[in-house]
Amino acid sequence: MGAAQQVRGAFEELYGTAPDGVWAAPGRVNLIGEHTDYNDGFVMPFALPHVATAAVARRTDGVLRLHSSDVDGGIVELSLDALEPGTDREWTEYPAGVVWALREAGHPVTGADVHLASTVPTGAGLSSSAALEVVIALALNDLYELGLQRWQLARLCQRAENVYVGAPTGIMDQTASACCEAGHALFLDTRDLSQKQIPFDLAAEGMRLLVVDTQVKHAHSGGEYGKRRAGCEKGAALLGVDALRDIAYDDLDASLERLGDEAEVRRLVRHVVTEDHRVERVVALLEAGDTRAIGPVLTEGHASLRDDFQVSCPELDLVVEAANSAGALGARMTGGGFGGSAIVLTEAADVDTITKAVEEAFAAAGFTAPRVFEAVPSAGARQES
Repeated sequence: MGAAQQVRGAFEELYGTAPDGVWAAPGRVNLIGEHTDYNDGFVMPFALPHVATAAVARRTDGVLRLHSSDVDGGIVELSLDALEPGTDREWTEYPAGVVWALREAGHPVTGADVHLASTVPTGAGLSSSAALEVVIALALNDLYELGLQRWQLARLCQRAENVYVGAPTGIMDQTASACCEAGHALFLDTRDLSQKQIPFDLAAEGMRLLVVDTQVKHAHSGGEYGKRRAGCEKGAALLGVDALRDIAYDDLDASLERLGDEAEVRRLVRHVVTEDHRVERVVALLEAGDTRAIGPVLTEGHASLRDDFQVSCPELDLVVEAANSAGALGARMTGGGFGGSAIVLTEAADVDTITKAVEEAFAAAGFTAPRVFEAVPSAGARQES
């Protein structure tokens, strides 16, 4: 039985009636462009085959009922009129936040029954929360015939996460979940939300991209993420620009000099400006058909995240070191950092060798065994039935 059928069946058992439909939205891996999205910069995510699936039925009485097969407990019942930022600290804050954001924007959502199941690993930096938000937004957009475009749904989901949940994330995760296409990476300008689908079919070229989940959990709403965002905003203010995106790569050295003894801000600025440049380099290499050459750019990005942005951890560093030593084309941490996952670009023939090298390195270091799986660029959010 497929995931959509399972979720539909579970909904019927829970609520005693059939849902109006079943929707799915994927997690994502960010190929390159980390901590650039809230600096109006460039990012390049692609969707994973791992999805949050939701069976949903409309209600007309101002009640939201939520249930997840992934969380212990029964149905959670909420009043739409009582939804307020900061009132919920459970998993339900993500779907409830989307309903709040839709209603606050003036969209006539009058309630819903929801049953959810997700295969997106939580805490792995693969955007399980964005998948949860987007699947709810798409379902309600369809059921209530709101007529919103995918990028508009992503914006509303970001607002739910920023204001309702209180996590200061950028727009990338929700846009990736809503807008990615199978076999492509999404080149997204987070300032004007312009998008370009870049062909990224590694299997056809004899390569694979592995995700290594370090099993170290991270939390975006923690203080370290917010500190770095504030530091980036300080750097932009000191340099007299709207966002660090406005610092040209060729002007970076002069800009860093102008920051004087602001050592921490200098590091943050250097990462963001060089990372935007790395995204542009990867796009150019992929469009030129030189996919293998992106490997060293990924590794460069990891060094910048480790040394300048300082969001890596020993487990992530070990993945990159062990994979590259075993012959990977390149590797880097992906996601917000402080744990989560790394990605490894490798020849298809080297997958087993590299996987073994990483697993053995973790065992030797006394770390929890990592989870390794292949990331296949997959479709964005869609209605399943």
